[in-house]
Amino acid sequence: MTISRSTLSEAEIDAIAERPFTKDELVSMPRAPFVSTLRRRLRLTQEEFSARFAIPLGTLRDWEQRRSAPDATAQAYLKVIASDPESVAKAVGKSAA
Repeated sequence: MTISRSTLSEAEIDAIAERPFTKDELVSMPRAPFVSTLRRRLRLTQEEFSARFAIPLGTLRDWEQRRSAPDATAQAYLKVIASDPESVAKAVGKSAA
């Protein structure tokens, strides 16, 4: 399933965020919607997501608003967050509570 921000409403994005990602979706998901969908799935504000995963708030906002896109390293990091957010938060020394 390919997901494009331009073709999804906010309600559709919220609905997608309520179910687990499949491996195929993780591989094929566009970058900016993936970031906001991931953040929403974790029920975090931009500020909380930024702090928990040590991503600068401005960078996160730029990704979500498509002013820039995550590079390959950041994309890999986001995929790891998607697969095990608790362990990532612990690894970067942030509370997942």
